[in-house]
Amino acid sequence: MAKDLLNLIATFVILCLVQSLVLNHIHLFGCATPLLYIYMVLQFRHDYPKWGILLWCFLLGLVIDTFSNTPGVTSASLLVTGAIQPYFFNLFLQKDSAEDIRPAVATLGFAKYLFYISVLIFIHCLLFFTLETFNFFNLLQWIKCIGGSTLLTIILILTIESVRNK
Repeated sequence: MAKDLLNLIATFVILCLVQSLVLNHIHLFGCATPLLYIYMVLQFRHDYPKWGILLWCFLLGLVIDTFSNTPGVTSASLLVTGAIQPYFFNLFLQKDSAEDIRPAVATLGFAKYLFYISVLIFIHCLLFFTLETFNFFNLLQWIKCIGGSTLLTIILILTIESVRNK
């Protein structure tokens, strides 16, 4: 239990630092920004308490909002993503799966894991950029931001997963 908590805290700190110091300054083609902090939300195991997931999501969103100057945008979108994650992950599990199973390429298989992270990242980006722009006057730019950030975040997470598996 203590090992899991230390692992979560280390992941929290590393993702916050990487996001605020490096990734927030990357804007590919003026619209695609990698949102790597969502990786922590995607990695909660099956038996993790739902209130714990929401608490971690809120704290992570609060820290990212503070360093990114996006008041409440990250917190709100992460809370919705964190609320959906346990139920969505449950769709990919078999009835006889272990309770402490974590979402990963090794446990779900590549195709299921790719679909799992793609849907949750898309939902997060959709909420994030909708709350950030808060208008639909520049619809093409909004769609570019959602699509580009989703694709860039998926590529980064798959890269991290491939490194972790080796």
